[in-house]
Amino acid sequence: MSDITKVQCRKCLLEDMDENDFLRDMRSHIAAYPEDKRVSEEEYHQRLAFCKGCDKLVDGMCVLCGCYVELRALKIGMRCADIDKKW
Repeated sequence: MSDITKVQCRKCLLEDMDENDFLRDMRSHIAAYPEDKRVSEEEYHQRLAFCKGCDKLVDGMCVLCGCYVELRALKIGMRCADIDKKW
């Protein structure tokens, strides 16, 4: 199926999705997230730096809450899921 005719499956599990399509969709979602609901670029990178240094980060996900940290860190009002909140 070509990229033009490919339809996003809203009922698919990750195991049913192509890895490249998933990564592209995730990056697209991050890029399209409304500016007025984002933290500053500086704060976003600070949050991700904490996540990168955390032992609870596995394959881009927080094992405490199950979020994709690059999405969680982007959003105003979100906090680190650890008991000792890092951000």
